[in-house]
Amino acid sequence: MWEVELQRRCDRNRKRSKRRAIYCPVHGCYLDSVSQKYQIFADRPSQLQQRGMSRQNASMLIANKTAVPIEGEWLEAFWCEHCQQKNWYYVRKADGGTYELSLAPQELWQQVTGVIDPQGNPSVSEFTRRHARLVSFQGMKDFQFVI
Repeated sequence: MWEVELQRRCDRNRKRSKRRAIYCPVHGCYLDSVSQKYQIFADRPSQLQQRGMSRQNASMLIANKTAVPIEGEWLEAFWCEHCQQKNWYYVRKADGGTYELSLAPQELWQQVTGVIDPQGNPSVSEFTRRHARLVSFQGMKDFQFVI
């Protein structure tokens, strides 16, 4: 009787959350997360239709809410131990606790909030971008003053 009770306690302890089984699509090694999850939002009915929603329901949902969060899909950065680099992946949670990974396509960056656009802010001029990258400041060289 004593052994049966110990076994039950051990089984109860095994119900703790486990590490997510996310593996590199290239090398097959375990990937370590190096960022938070960035949730994906749909802002057009076609984005919801691609995920199986009817055209009418998708149109009504987007009309009522400007952006709809998409469940089970996000962008996240992972570190691959084999190739020693960080990559951004589009992650989809599949049935059975498995995950599908693919490199994050450019179109998805516009559907995510809270991340910096890799191409930079489109409203910022090239002059400002160039000066933000400069190490030293030589202000008068770029300004053409006529005296």
